[in-house]
Amino acid sequence: MKKDITLSNNLDEVPRLADFVDDVCMTAGIDMSSTMSLNLAMEEAVVNVIDYAYPAGTHGDIHITAETGDQCIKFIIRDSGIPFDPTTKGEVDTTLSAEDRPIGGLGIHLVRQMMDSINYERIGGQNVLTLRKNLQGKGF
Repeated sequence: MKKDITLSNNLDEVPRLADFVDDVCMTAGIDMSSTMSLNLAMEEAVVNVIDYAYPAGTHGDIHITAETGDQCIKFIIRDSGIPFDPTTKGEVDTTLSAEDRPIGGLGIHLVRQMMDSINYERIGGQNVLTLRKNLQGKGF
């Protein structure tokens, strides 16, 4: 199964993203708890694109493709914004208090915890972020 959606770089699009992920997961027979985890990971990744990929006041599109098979679900997030590889961000030291921890990086930390693999490429002037989650009997 393969589904696509295009969102604009506007936080008002987050509910459309959630509906898209819910639809993909329902079609793939993924349980509600796992669907909620995938929704959170996708929201973190896409909100980072909305917040940082395009200069303030600039319109940009975010293209998302979801592919499911027997073994995994894959989300591919593409944008034409400023080149940025979130996989190069260091691990967040969650043992530090919020006051002692540097700002940023918590979103990609959550994505790393929820997904089995994260891959970034810059292809044809686009950021391409691929998130994969292995499926064991449709529930994680």
